[in-house]
Amino acid sequence: MHRRDFLRFAGLSSTGLLLPATATRAFAQSPTDRWRTFEVTTRVEVLKPAGTTRVWVPTPLTVDTPYQKSLGTVFNAEGAEGRVASDAHWGLGLVWAEWAQGAKPAITIVSRFATRDVAVDLSKPEGDTASRAELERFLAPTKLLPTDGIVAATAKDITKGARSDVDKARAIYEWICDNTFRDPKTRGCGTGDIRYMLESRNLSGKCADLNSLYVGLARAAGLPARDVYGVRVAKSAYGYKSLGAGTEVISKAQHCRAEVHLSGHGWVPVDPADVRKVVLEEPPGNLALDDAKVTKARARLFGSWEMNWLAYNFAHDVKLPGSSGAPVPFLMYPQCETADGRLDSLDPDNFRYKITAREI
Repeated sequence: MHRRDFLRFAGLSSTGLLLPATATRAFAQSPTDRWRTFEVTTRVEVLKPAGTTRVWVPTPLTVDTPYQKSLGTVFNAEGAEGRVASDAHWGLGLVWAEWAQGAKPAITIVSRFATRDVAVDLSKPEGDTASRAELERFLAPTKLLPTDGIVAATAKDITKGARSDVDKARAIYEWICDNTFRDPKTRGCGTGDIRYMLESRNLSGKCADLNSLYVGLARAAGLPARDVYGVRVAKSAYGYKSLGAGTEVISKAQHCRAEVHLSGHGWVPVDPADVRKVVLEEPPGNLALDDAKVTKARARLFGSWEMNWLAYNFAHDVKLPGSSGAPVPFLMYPQCETADGRLDSLDPDNFRYKITAREI
């Protein structure tokens, strides 16, 4: 992602909110009654600032999809100049701010978006509008998503005998469901280092590991695929306690999903990581793969998503604007840097943030 792709907007005073109307649509209700509208508020405070301090917070997808529309973002960077940045290639939007030494860094971001459940009927073609450039972008390897070596060999073995793109995509999905495990000790959502997972034969982790493995194997098999980074915003309406946000506070509800592009169908939602989450976490816990709850989720999560979830972006290897540090593998958590370097976004002692969601 290049710095020239970013859009810069006016600074903020400490007394009000600014709507960057050229970056996102103004708050508005979708005319379609199947859509639900949510408001997500992120409050960030840096407890131990040092020298110049910068904060970056992801905002909803900047491109419309069949399952989500951005309705606008407002923010207040107290005592600093706030900016909005975007990269349409990756659906990436973010707010960032910079404070001088001696300041008490704090920022509040409020985003609204409309969402609806999505399902693709794979029994018949439904049309496809993706460009060749878009598809090539989602076939390319990234730092943590290589498509050669053991990744390519594993993808070839999994898809052996598959005749169609749908068959290949399903074979990889079933392999992930059968062979990976959710590890509750993994920090955050994991790192998504798929070569390490395959070489070590440690096929465990959380959503950013398991769904990234799906994406990497799909790309290696010639199927455009992408991670979709986001956060759960509401309870599941389908009886799955583990697949929703339990409260309005969603600071630890981040969740990465995946999409695979299939000829004649377009982008198809999948989520094998959530199948493994159901296995581990649905009461009474550690369910068998043939348990009714698991088989139901497994059938549903190849081709559909329940949209009690906010999608942020598809981006990998994100160079944060104004940052002196290395790119982050993905942008799903608020990020912060001080003169002492980049802070651990999962460490509340140095970097405190609270994310809340409500349906409106």
